[in-house]
Amino acid sequence: MKLQLSSKLPTVGTTIFTEMSVLANRHSAINLGQGFPDFMMSETLINLVHQAMKEGHNQYVHMNGWPLLRERLAEKFADLYNANVDPETEITVTPGGTYAIYTALTTILQPGDEVIVFEPSYDSYIPNIEINGGVPVLIPLQAPAFSIDWQMVKEKITPKTRMIMLNSPHNPTGSILRKTDIDALTELVRDTGIFILSDEVYEHLIFDGQTHESMLKYPELQERSLVCFSFGKTYHCTGWKLGYCVAPKHLMHEFRKVHQFNCFSCNSALQVALAAFLLQKEAYLNLGKEVQQKRDYFQQMMSQTRLKPLPSHGSYFQLYSYAGITDEKEKDFAIRLTKEFGVAPIPLSAFYQAPSENKLLRFCFVKKEATLDAAVNRLMKL
Repeated sequence: MKLQLSSKLPTVGTTIFTEMSVLANRHSAINLGQGFPDFMMSETLINLVHQAMKEGHNQYVHMNGWPLLRERLAEKFADLYNANVDPETEITVTPGGTYAIYTALTTILQPGDEVIVFEPSYDSYIPNIEINGGVPVLIPLQAPAFSIDWQMVKEKITPKTRMIMLNSPHNPTGSILRKTDIDALTELVRDTGIFILSDEVYEHLIFDGQTHESMLKYPELQERSLVCFSFGKTYHCTGWKLGYCVAPKHLMHEFRKVHQFNCFSCNSALQVALAAFLLQKEAYLNLGKEVQQKRDYFQQMMSQTRLKPLPSHGSYFQLYSYAGITDEKEKDFAIRLTKEFGVAPIPLSAFYQAPSENKLLRFCFVKKEATLDAAVNRLMKL
């Protein structure tokens, strides 16, 4: 008898990031699609990892994370956001930010619960909701600024609404939440049972003198939020897959029930090294300015091409319009750029559940100048 399997994610295939990266490798294209730096991370942090391993930090650490690391994170939140976070009961270290998001959704959702998701959105959100029996309620961000229409959000809320998912700085658009958004959100969820899942993995990659509006800055929002972060994005080590989640004690208690039977414990030596490296505050405090220089350099170089930039106020990414070049669909044009011009972007349409064509491509600019120069030289041939 043939074994039968009913897929929990019947509409999901290989992600666009993997697809475009494979295509880039096949055609020797410069990969500006997937979001990872191509330059070395801090040598000091590398040495701290080596030191931690030599000192014997190679066995399991506590499932909640290395205690000193959680203490240092709590100190950082107090400094940056004036937030009161208990390192013992309100922080859990996870194998990456995406894992933290999945675990947060698994913690909260019951079958039939509705989750408001703003599109375009990071590709893991909707599958994570659906595999937990939740129902994504999709609301489009308003182009070209990709801002939230809070009146539309209000109209979409029903008795089944269990969570609102937020992402700032935003992947893929580079938009950010403003204080007006915080005020609207606070008013909307007050006296409701709605939770917030805030994806803040790019918290330090924010540009133009703007302020990161973390849920941790606002006690009324903090009390109903699960906030997810990434060490990989902050310290240019995405392959480490190490992040963390912050939530009030009663929510974190439930989060850890899921976590302990999945990952249980994260890389020990990395946590010990990060606890020491967090004392070097300039490494994250200066990050926004450093990455902004890369955005500005890429944008200046791209002015020599026919592609037109949209504003990016944070993250690794900037959207570019090809509306004046061709009527091709985004994915078709992205594939042609990869094959014929040797530069791999990501089509914005990949970040929508419903069919959407804005003639926009996402480029990752957190690369060496030589990489960006080579990519632009190829794109100038468009």
